[in-house]
Amino acid sequence: MFLNRRHLVAHAAALSVIAPLAGLCGQANAADHWPARPIRLVVPFAAGGANDLMARSAAEGASKILGQPVIIDNRAGAGGTVGADIVAKAAPDGYTLLVSAAGVISNSMIKKSMPFKDDALQPVVMIGLAPSVIVVPKTAPYNNLRDFVEASKKGQGFNFATAGTGSTPHFVAEMLNVKYGAQLQPVPYKSGSESTTAVLGGQVEGTSEASIIALPHILNEGKFKPLATTWTQRISAYPQLSTAVEQGFADLQIAHWAGIHAPKGTPTAILDKLAAAVDKAMKDPATAEKLKGLGIEPVGGTRPEFVKFVDAERKRLGEIVKAAHMQEK
Repeated sequence: MFLNRRHLVAHAAALSVIAPLAGLCGQANAADHWPARPIRLVVPFAAGGANDLMARSAAEGASKILGQPVIIDNRAGAGGTVGADIVAKAAPDGYTLLVSAAGVISNSMIKKSMPFKDDALQPVVMIGLAPSVIVVPKTAPYNNLRDFVEASKKGQGFNFATAGTGSTPHFVAEMLNVKYGAQLQPVPYKSGSESTTAVLGGQVEGTSEASIIALPHILNEGKFKPLATTWTQRISAYPQLSTAVEQGFADLQIAHWAGIHAPKGTPTAILDKLAAAVDKAMKDPATAEKLKGLGIEPVGGTRPEFVKFVDAERKRLGEIVKAAHMQEK
């Protein structure tokens, strides 16, 4: 059939309308049938830590709701960058997802180079958080965070163990330095377990560690003296410990959190379905009780809430990175 110029223009215009609609229909169909096979959750840290334990709880709960296995794949390295890179370059189909932590926000601010851009990953939902606890040896003379900070201002200052550049303990130290004039020298170790060992052995004056790691040393062994928790609320499993905010450190708010990020371009309907499943899992009474007993606070929530949290953390942590000159040389 012969088409004149007017017919061709009209045909092109029709296609310009139909093509996006077809794309939307394709996304809707994909979401309707998602998940049709097992989902892979990439955890960018070794097994056994706070991020990993929160991921496993979310995977177990979401699997029951979504009707497909959710498989944990631990890919540790480079402060979480190795695992994040795998997901950033994965197909945006909802089957390969990242269990994210603060590094997904701060790594690009600190590292000289990154294998992917920030917008290659998009926030989906918060899983939960393990409040950080500032601890010193049991024999230390400090009874609260104020005593510790004031004592650090004398002499050569204090060595403060961290789990590496850009880790939550590193941010705790720099927040105290920048905002409150503390004299804490961050000492990087390979992991949180190594930094806690350094405190127990007296190699450093203190550290900040996830509640799930710190609480056993406080409650069961009595080897740590806790000075404060650095989240906005007290720890459910240890409510007698006051927050840094309550002690007058209003700007010291940070936790070891875990969320889910997806590759850029993942259909919105899939993201919403996943967020709803994780939120429901975190609100399950049995799951919540189990996590709280470990020192982890289940959160869940909606996708917009997590996006808002990530954006706020990016701004807040970025200011600390610049003020403390945390960028790699």
